[in-house]
Amino acid sequence: MTNPELSTTLDRPACERIDAEDPLRDFRDEFILPPDTIYLDGNSLGPRTKGAAERAQEVIEDEWGTGLIRSWNSAGWFDLPATLGEKVAGIVGGGAGSTVVTDTTSINLFKAASAALKMQAADSPDRRVILTQRENFPSDIYMLQGLAKQLGNGYEVRLVDDAEVTAGFPNTMTAEVALVVLTHVNYRTGRLFDMDSTTSAIHAGGALVIWDLCHSAGALEIDLAGSGADMAIGCTYKFLNGGPGSPAFIWVSEALQNRFTQPLSGWWGHAKPFEMSPDYAPAEGIRRYLTGTQGIISMSVAELGLDIFNRVDMSAVRTKSLQLSDLFIDLVESRLADHPVEIVTPREHSHRGSQVSITHPEGFAIMSALIERGIIGDYREPEVLRFGLTPLYIGFTEVWDTVEALRDILDDRTWDAPQHKVRGAVT
Repeated sequence: MTNPELSTTLDRPACERIDAEDPLRDFRDEFILPPDTIYLDGNSLGPRTKGAAERAQEVIEDEWGTGLIRSWNSAGWFDLPATLGEKVAGIVGGGAGSTVVTDTTSINLFKAASAALKMQAADSPDRRVILTQRENFPSDIYMLQGLAKQLGNGYEVRLVDDAEVTAGFPNTMTAEVALVVLTHVNYRTGRLFDMDSTTSAIHAGGALVIWDLCHSAGALEIDLAGSGADMAIGCTYKFLNGGPGSPAFIWVSEALQNRFTQPLSGWWGHAKPFEMSPDYAPAEGIRRYLTGTQGIISMSVAELGLDIFNRVDMSAVRTKSLQLSDLFIDLVESRLADHPVEIVTPREHSHRGSQVSITHPEGFAIMSALIERGIIGDYREPEVLRFGLTPLYIGFTEVWDTVEALRDILDDRTWDAPQHKVRGAVT
């Protein structure tokens, strides 16, 4: 384990002592969480940031209500995508002028993949295969399949297993591959892929790469520019705490920015949008990745989450994240050994994101029983219970309490009650 103090020999008071000395403990005050709740689902939706309601009210009452249309200039609305993009770039190692916050992750993937394939068609017209992980988040796969179908003419999506990615694509990086789209952290298992070596392997094979950072931005240190990556996308509502459905981001390397052909050529990406020209001319640099008018209220609220990271030492976040997940894994192995529980998150720090995922045949019902106790994780098919370990507001005591609650639920078969078998529209 990273810290020899954190072992299965400790008890709850020891966890409390470690929490009291945590250098990140003051960041918990930046979030508003319900009392008597342990929130372990920040890898799906981050909690409300302090001041979010007040900021939304300010935009609605003052900037919109009083400033009206003048606020596009006076309140900086027009520049918000780039303003927030600079803050995201600092979190993901993107460099100045490399990122905009806009649209959704799926839409940004469509834009990036379309542009990448067009670049490849100009340089290597016989490359028409898109590779992505079989366990990529389904929306990414769906968007790529839809794009390939739209393009026709031999374009296709091929799915690869995580082991193939980790090995550097020894069997699948053929001369047909134009583009590889990878999730940095597997949303189900929490497996982290090495960005530097994987990007190098893809480039050696003649393909471009797009990284999906939804489950890593704000959770660990990222160096997009240093890795040599081509493009990246991600959301702001998970570890970045932007709010439900808050806008996503897109990053493009400096070398490719002005080669990017916008497939959704809306007026916000125009070089001179207010000339109202009937002909599209793309803006120079990062603004060409915009499409239409932006959602100002959600963007303004999302900025609060991004601002927290201006004051966060990401190396400290990563260290605590690994310590929390080490403790979680050790406690599950030692205290739930009598039950059919399997840890599917890698033990190796270099392959682990900021979550722990375990499987059990009754995973959905167990998570339902856990949520009833005020401990909120989530469930993913098949049989996976996910626990997001967000170091800014989760401590070691909460990890202890979560595993103890799991032990009670499994020992007493609390999960077997009828109400825990009923599924809502969202699981």
